[in-house]
Amino acid sequence: MSNQAQQAAVKESALTRFLRQIDIDNRMLAMIIALLLIWVTLNIMTGGIFFTARNMYNLAVQSSVVGIMATGMVLVIVSRHIDLSVGSLLGFTGMVIAYLQVHVFPLGAAWNWPLTILCGLALGGFVGLWQGWWISYRGIPSFVATLAGLLMFRGAAYLVTDGRTVAPMDKTYQILGGGIDGSIGATWSWILAGVAIAWMLTNTIMVRRSCRKYGFQVKPLWVQLLFLTIGAALVCGFVLVMNAYYKPRTEIPRGIPVPVLIMICVVVGMSLLAKITRFGRYVFAIGGNPEAAELSGIAVKKITTFVFVVMGILCGVAAVITTARLNAGANSMGMLAELNVIAAAVIGGTSLAGGQGTISGAILGAVIMQSLDSGMVLLGISSAMRQLVIGAVLILAVWFDVVYNKKRR
Repeated sequence: MSNQAQQAAVKESALTRFLRQIDIDNRMLAMIIALLLIWVTLNIMTGGIFFTARNMYNLAVQSSVVGIMATGMVLVIVSRHIDLSVGSLLGFTGMVIAYLQVHVFPLGAAWNWPLTILCGLALGGFVGLWQGWWISYRGIPSFVATLAGLLMFRGAAYLVTDGRTVAPMDKTYQILGGGIDGSIGATWSWILAGVAIAWMLTNTIMVRRSCRKYGFQVKPLWVQLLFLTIGAALVCGFVLVMNAYYKPRTEIPRGIPVPVLIMICVVVGMSLLAKITRFGRYVFAIGGNPEAAELSGIAVKKITTFVFVVMGILCGVAAVITTARLNAGANSMGMLAELNVIAAAVIGGTSLAGGQGTISGAILGAVIMQSLDSGMVLLGISSAMRQLVIGAVLILAVWFDVVYNKKRR
């Protein structure tokens, strides 16, 4: 073997040892690198506009809607199903929320905004239950059932007000959309950042103790300190960027937008649901092998139905943010949102073959998709061309998923 070949082998083994020590998912690392490349490229092409505080604030708010629905889509795809109706369901529940909040009923008053939110979430959950029943107990393929839902709920969104836009929404309700007053300010943003960093430190200590207690391999201390430092830097950097965007004609920092806080709550809740609950373990077991899961005593039909109920509720949450941000209900809300949601889940590492996916990966995929869309808007690219690009990205994501799974096997 030549000296150059020996040096290459040594370097390769060193790189392999390093990756093994840090124990990071290669696919997640590739997505992070891709996101950074996309950001840098768009910033250069837009003449530095992309990295402005205003655009990053809007990007965070816009990613929240897709990210929230993508967390539910992860469970749907992991269980070997698909939901094409999420965009239409967002529009339908959003129109119902707006109608109930604005319309004056015979009793003489419109509903208050907390009650309309509960009605929207309940409606989304009921629709998810209805679709899940057809899929689980009547054997209708999820593609067909949710494709029908895409058409039905888009029509239902139109029929709520005969196509008329409903506005304005309650002023307090508008805060949930991340508008002028829809953020928590600089002080509370830093307090929240401190809580997040303290949680990361506590979690790191608890993981090390658990690994030692049960005899699992413990990561080197320098690796965990490195991850902790990177995480703390990202949290502080995010808060700095959000605080750099001021309210109109003032020097008052906006801070973290409320939709991002809602998304964080959803991500934490869905991560706990997927990782530590029996339901989450059953979903991944069903996706790995539905027949074996049923033979082992798992109520496959019931679990599958509940997956679509969760997806429907999350569509209701996304509808709340959308109507609050628009300060209106329009029957076109959520148009083609299912494309971005499915793409975000797949780009985030959710395998279309089922049994594999992460909530954090879906959020990263949502940021990638929204970054592309936001960058193309800044570049003045037409809506038709943006749809073409996003569709091409979806094809590439699915192709990458197929190739990655083949190599893994």
